[in-house]
Amino acid sequence: MKINTKNFGKGRAVSTFTLGTMRAVESSSQMYEVVKSAIAAGINHIETAPSYGPAETLLGKVLKKLQQEDLIPSGGWVITSKFLPGVDLATGKSQIKELLNRLGLKKIDNLAIHGLNLPEHLEWATIGAGAEILRWAKNKNLINQVGFSSHGAIPLIQDAINTENFDFCSLHLHLFDQARIPLALYALELGMGVMAISPADKGGHLHSPSKTLINDCYPIQPLEIAYRFLLSKGINTLTVGATKSSDLELAKKLINQNGPLNENEKRIIENIQKNSAQRLEGTNCGQCKQCLPCPQAVPIPDLLRLRNLAIGHDLIGFARERYNLIGKAGHWWESIDASRCLNCGDCLPKCPNNLDIPLLLSETHKLLVDKPKRRLWG
Repeated sequence: MKINTKNFGKGRAVSTFTLGTMRAVESSSQMYEVVKSAIAAGINHIETAPSYGPAETLLGKVLKKLQQEDLIPSGGWVITSKFLPGVDLATGKSQIKELLNRLGLKKIDNLAIHGLNLPEHLEWATIGAGAEILRWAKNKNLINQVGFSSHGAIPLIQDAINTENFDFCSLHLHLFDQARIPLALYALELGMGVMAISPADKGGHLHSPSKTLINDCYPIQPLEIAYRFLLSKGINTLTVGATKSSDLELAKKLINQNGPLNENEKRIIENIQKNSAQRLEGTNCGQCKQCLPCPQAVPIPDLLRLRNLAIGHDLIGFARERYNLIGKAGHWWESIDASRCLNCGDCLPKCPNNLDIPLLLSETHKLLVDKPKRRLWG
């Protein structure tokens, strides 16, 4: 299959979809199956990380085996890996050497800071030990270009982009959470590469959508609409965390479909939004953030966005999973849930839609609170 690629920062061009390796870590045979299937799907870009358990080790063995079998994409693989922020110079040097050794590579195309989520992470990366580590790796010709992934606040991501220290970024960009889309477009304008993190799973468990959402998207499946929405925005590449070869079938179908939305796709997205608004019956949070700051530091828009998803799209399982990670995932997610609201009323006059925010927060907590589930990694 001819691979349709896009420029990715200052590095080598990447395919429309990227194989994420965090879910193919049960065995070498599983990793082999998904990587080989990625070639057939028109994918040349693989994303991995030391934090994904044995992913790098398994991937290194599989890449060697596939090369021996002369099974590689046209132009060869483009590999992206990551390392966590906060380490000192000596530790960082050692981690990069170990990373390359696990992958069986002398040089990696793209190295990202994994989880640039706090201001101190950005400081570490630009003027601290992280900056020294990255300079060393470039001077030693161990990496081609540098980027970051972030689950952090929008102003922090904006600051990171504005440093001009990074060639690419990996962001949470979703049809059902479009808050970071302007950041992605801005990064693209500056010539950075942009990769969408987990648009299927973190985008709303769209690999197992609700019947409500399936009906709203008919005759196209929800995940296809979500992928097409991002591709129509010009996002360079979308990650697919495959556990088996069939997980890549939709990527194969859409590998060359990165143009503007067609009229039917536009109609479906409008239908999704209209039906959601009707189900929320005037309680939809528009995510304007004018209610902030909350005196109790409650992240009101983020919590009410989960309520929007649960009620408006019947994505109750996804909303509960995300809600019950609050306070349990460190700097990767929110730390305060809706129960912290003291009904002080500070937010009420700020809301342009006159929502009864304290009441909605109370409803959100009752609807979504549950036993937390373990994150895949961490």
